[in-house]
Amino acid sequence: MKRSPPAVDIDHQPGHYIRRLHQISVGIFLQELGDIGITPVQYAALQTVANHPGIDQRTLARTIALDASTTGGVVDRLEARGWLERKTAPEDRRARQLALTDAGVQLLAEAVPAMLGAQDLILGPLSERQRAEFMKLLRLLVDTNNEHSRAPSEAMK
Repeated sequence: MKRSPPAVDIDHQPGHYIRRLHQISVGIFLQELGDIGITPVQYAALQTVANHPGIDQRTLARTIALDASTTGGVVDRLEARGWLERKTAPEDRRARQLALTDAGVQLLAEAVPAMLGAQDLILGPLSERQRAEFMKLLRLLVDTNNEHSRAPSEAMK
């Protein structure tokens, strides 16, 4: 006799809503930054390099929680667009340090206000107090479950 699978309401599953919020977040990001032509992952890479000039590609991957091959592709695309450059590290000729080009600096200057606007749209339905609580809980979930990620994040020291 064939058994029916258990009935589970996906609207009561956090993973479903997290996936939906990710879809919405990316949609809003692309809506607000579409004319600029960068993705959320590209933005994270550029902003991290801007915040940590000379960061190497491996550390960038760990910082923004991407695997090494994905990060390599992101860096390749950013370099091809003239926004990022790789330089040989003076202390280790095998390591490549990353730096924004002048065009990358200009792009970020244009992107940051639009990105901040996108974040406001995402959190728009929440009061200031709810936003703070949501971010606190979101950080708790991400930080506590970081080890379960395929590419765990490592905070910059």
